Amino acid sequence: MSSDKEIIVPLNSLKAFTIRCLEKVGAKAEHAENLAELIVAADHRGHYSHGMNRLEFYMQDLKNGHICVDKEPEVIQQTPATALVDGNNCLGPSVGKYCIDLAIEKAKNIGIGWVCAKRSNHFGIAGWYSMRAMSQGLIGMAFCNTSPMMIPTRAKKYTLGTNPISVAAKGNNGEEFVLDMATTSVALGKVEIKKRLGQNIPIGWALDRNGKPCTDAEEALYHGGLCPLGGLEETSGYKGYGLGMMVELFCGILSGSNFGSNLKVWSEHSSEADLGQCYVAIDPKAFAPGFEDRLSSLIHQCKDQEPAEGESEILVPGDPENQHIELCTKLGGIPYHSKQIEFADYIAKTYDIQPLERL
Repeated sequence: MSSDKEIIVPLNSLKAFTIRCLEKVGAKAEHAENLAELIVAADHRGHYSHGMNRLEFYMQDLKNGHICVDKEPEVIQQTPATALVDGNNCLGPSVGKYCIDLAIEKAKNIGIGWVCAKRSNHFGIAGWYSMRAMSQGLIGMAFCNTSPMMIPTRAKKYTLGTNPISVAAKGNNGEEFVLDMATTSVALGKVEIKKRLGQNIPIGWALDRNGKPCTDAEEALYHGGLCPLGGLEETSGYKGYGLGMMVELFCGILSGSNFGSNLKVWSEHSSEADLGQCYVAIDPKAFAPGFEDRLSSLIHQCKDQEPAEGESEILVPGDPENQHIELCTKLGGIPYHSKQIEFADYIAKTYDIQPLERL
């Protein structure tokens, strides 16, 4: 397949293909379902770096025995508002779903739930968890430490991960604030996609092996690392560096999991990853009344002003994703570059799986 024409994949086709792939390498049905829902949600929202792009990484972990397939996450200590969960090295989305649901239960009972997990694995888009709380009228938060790829300000060796942050809350009339971001300038998967497409990366995304800015995706992936959010020191990259450490405090340090440079690069680890994660749910009703009104007011303060010259509209976090969902609805499925479909077909052929169905 050599055409660059977009190829449309229905959501149910992507979910079924993902489940086939995961069960082929030993995932139990419920865990395969959780991960498939997350992968569909990622690509549906336009976060292609964390959707089908990641599928073979999960499959290799399962095939190589790096993920436990016969256990479930479990609470090892808790209070009415908090819990520490042992993920038992299960697939990350199964650990995360268990943890955010526990945080939601606690928030409904006493106003807040704060749950940390250790011995977890890559959990996909952080927004999948925060939105799960949001859908029940709560403020949701999710954080995770990840394989080290961020080069600290003034350094040349990666030490921290992309360490994502997500916060989600509902206003009125279906309005939402859904922040879902890495604490690096860009998610690692976006660099991977640029490499797969044979494209350079923008200045400010990554550094080379000498700690200097680079545009070569392969150099960034295999010899250098990612810039903190903000880029270089003169453009305030130290702020992203600080946020990355904050996430590590909530996840690795608080949970007792691996942290920082103790974590292995995902594609290279030969034992359990032992990622740390943090999930928070807050009931706005435990605070001042009128939360939804005030959130919607803030959203409109930002969006309803006159756009800058040359711009057509002002967005808030979550708007680009909702626009992508609307596009998928019009197209009848998720649009993919032909090379992404080639990748799916490669997986199907390699693992002898029924190929991904497309329109």
